[in-house]
Amino acid sequence: MSRTVQCFKLKQELPGLDFVPFDDDLGERIYNEISAEAWRQWIEYSKRLINEYRLDLVTPEAFHMLHKKCDEFLFTDSAAAEPAMYKPADEHKH
Repeated sequence: MSRTVQCFKLKQELPGLDFVPFDDDLGERIYNEISAEAWRQWIEYSKRLINEYRLDLVTPEAFHMLHKKCDEFLFTDSAAAEPAMYKPADEHKH
């Protein structure tokens, strides 16, 4: 049986992560308070950040930016702002 958490982001009890995503306090908080579904939403959002800001993930600056944005995305009640240059794909084009 999977572990459940009261998800801070989605405001309901849902299956939790099977792993601690970061080796720090934020990682522990995510493991204890964020659902697997909210984590999946963060991963999708982080891809947009990485692409739009052209982040080099081997640099400490990129890691710190994503770490901060992760905290904001998961643990604030306000909606996450999309990157300034982000344009959603037109779903009607083939």
